Amino acid sequence: MSSRGVQSSPSTEVDTGPGTRKHSGRASFPGTPARSTMPGWYNELLDSISQRVELGRRAATTAVNRELIATNWAIGKLILDRQGSEGWGAKVIDRLSADLQSAFPGSAGFSPRNLKYMRAFAEAWPDYAIVQRIAQLPWVHQISLIQKLSDPESRLWYAAAAVEHGWSRNVLVHHIETKRMERSGKAISNFGSTLPPVDSDLTQEATKDPYVFDFVAMTDRRNERELESQLVKHVEKFLLELGHGFAYVGRQVRLLINDQEFFADLLFYNFKLRCFVVIELKATDFKPGYLGQLGMYMAAVDDLLAHPDDKPTIGLLLCKSKDSLVAEYALRTTSMPIGVSEWKTEIMESMPEEFASNLPSIELIEAELAGGPPLRDSTTNRDSRN
Repeated sequence: MSSRGVQSSPSTEVDTGPGTRKHSGRASFPGTPARSTMPGWYNELLDSISQRVELGRRAATTAVNRELIATNWAIGKLILDRQGSEGWGAKVIDRLSADLQSAFPGSAGFSPRNLKYMRAFAEAWPDYAIVQRIAQLPWVHQISLIQKLSDPESRLWYAAAAVEHGWSRNVLVHHIETKRMERSGKAISNFGSTLPPVDSDLTQEATKDPYVFDFVAMTDRRNERELESQLVKHVEKFLLELGHGFAYVGRQVRLLINDQEFFADLLFYNFKLRCFVVIELKATDFKPGYLGQLGMYMAAVDDLLAHPDDKPTIGLLLCKSKDSLVAEYALRTTSMPIGVSEWKTEIMESMPEEFASNLPSIELIEAELAGGPPLRDSTTNRDSRN
């Protein structure tokens, strides 16, 4: 007989035969106590424990990754040193790969290809002190840095930025390919004369020249409204290009002064700079008169939107092209903090030839580390497991 729906009583007597009776004791299906029955401090306790668990998991992940990077560097250094002294070739790498996979069955990362990456990693960073500084970046990030950059200074800049901002590997590659380092802090501006020294350098560093809107699909007209619509449509990519700390507030922000209407193209707030940022888009060459229009919007934002604790509103004028000397002279005529930059829809950059020919794609190494099926390397037309 099914016992579904039968509730247990505090105690039950069971007849087991003549002259015997046995109590079965208590039985129940206990449920989870309702949260409403918990003390007032319970949520605080739950939040504290949850945060501690999250911190612990992050610390564990970071520690494991640091050890992996240190191990890969050490393996690469041993291979590099031995190869330098003995002069042996690829056959030793293949044999070493097979023996390591036999010694550590089930462990990914000992393919001939990955061993070569370890050697390249040790060669790229001969100073282990630098490796320790960037060791929290995952291995696929390290490979991308080696693949995409041949200059140690550039490689270290992108590695430090990836650590600071928590870039994914795809975001890191995007910034490398669009030359973020070369563009950072390059806007022509008057920040040095219009902002306190403590703010001017930080604000300048937050600018770029040019801005790259490679996600924009435009017609031949390329007018401001079309560009603006495309940027808002892809606002997440736009924010990525603007940089860390920007939050989107609105487009075509309506300003009414007496009976006259004006519309600011784009309005952002930067939580790092602690101020509003007004962006004006122009599909033409820079003209000095554009500064007056932008300055009016900035003054209105300071008066009507900004909190008393906010810092002065920053203006950013993005033009299709500019004469740098004309922009410099024009900026001297205003006391409003404004930067002038160009915008482009693409920046062409090719991978260094020596890396393109000698190192396979990042997709291949990711597949190998994940233990997936072998992929064919388009640069060598060979199976990635050979």
